[in-house]
Amino acid sequence: MLHLLHIFKDIILPVFILIAIGVILQRKFRLDLYTLSKISIYYLSPALIFIKLYESTFSPSIFFGVIFFSLSFIVIMYLVSSLTAKLLKLNKAKKLSYTNSVIFYNSANFGIPVNDLVFKHDPFAMSIQIVVMALQNTLVFSYGVIAMKSIKGSKLKAILDYFKMPLFYAMISGILLNVFNVSLPDFLLTPITYISNSLIAVVLLTLGAQIAHIKISFTNISLYLSIILRLLVGPGIALAGLLIMGIDGILAQAILISTAMPTAVNSSIIAQEYQNEPEFAAQTVIASTLFSSLTLTFIIFVALNVF
Repeated sequence: MLHLLHIFKDIILPVFILIAIGVILQRKFRLDLYTLSKISIYYLSPALIFIKLYESTFSPSIFFGVIFFSLSFIVIMYLVSSLTAKLLKLNKAKKLSYTNSVIFYNSANFGIPVNDLVFKHDPFAMSIQIVVMALQNTLVFSYGVIAMKSIKGSKLKAILDYFKMPLFYAMISGILLNVFNVSLPDFLLTPITYISNSLIAVVLLTLGAQIAHIKISFTNISLYLSIILRLLVGPGIALAGLLIMGIDGILAQAILISTAMPTAVNSSIIAQEYQNEPEFAAQTVIASTLFSSLTLTFIIFVALNVF
């Protein structure tokens, strides 16, 4: 029990304090969410992705292993959520927002600070989280957007728009420079490092601002199922997979904890952008974020004690 309280106090509570500050500032000053989101997507996240992959020391086998495991996990969660959506008899639009709320999780502005606190700035653990984050962002802004647009017919523009985003190029350049052992001069590394170091505080403030005015209605059974699948069933499936595959140590711990994150804010953003059940999508974000304060505490405890 003491260990669980320690995890909540030293890892979960600091994250929620920063989110709460974002909520307070948004309600008082009406921050420009569009600008905050653009800063995170086009300025902070690319810098963090690049510098962590550039400085990473893990092998290509681990990199592709994390990609394979994460993709397999997402496919399984998609199948599970699609099955429950069918049982709930959701229409096409509602089903898409429902499945997105399960397969897209907050690996960036929630997962990164949690990883940083759990593993105390361990570069190997953070590199694993960065790979998960890069994959999640790739899927949200490729499959997620394409699926949203497919309801109204347009797909090609969504594919082309993805390649306009700096996240993809930050990931590729960071990996290539690492693989070929290219040394960047300090006048480039220093500003990139400063930018990446500011990400955690800014993205948690942004998350708080984004959820500040969302209202939750707990009368919708699909909302309950979304939370259960995202916060409990998902980590349970990941735990079983890690044990079956014999993965252990920090690698297993970081992967398991990454799967326990709440629904990604980006899933709500694209739902709002394309007017596909935006209210439901927003509710899954705030509800899963709140309940994750409890479930994530337990998952961290399991990860640190099982592996």
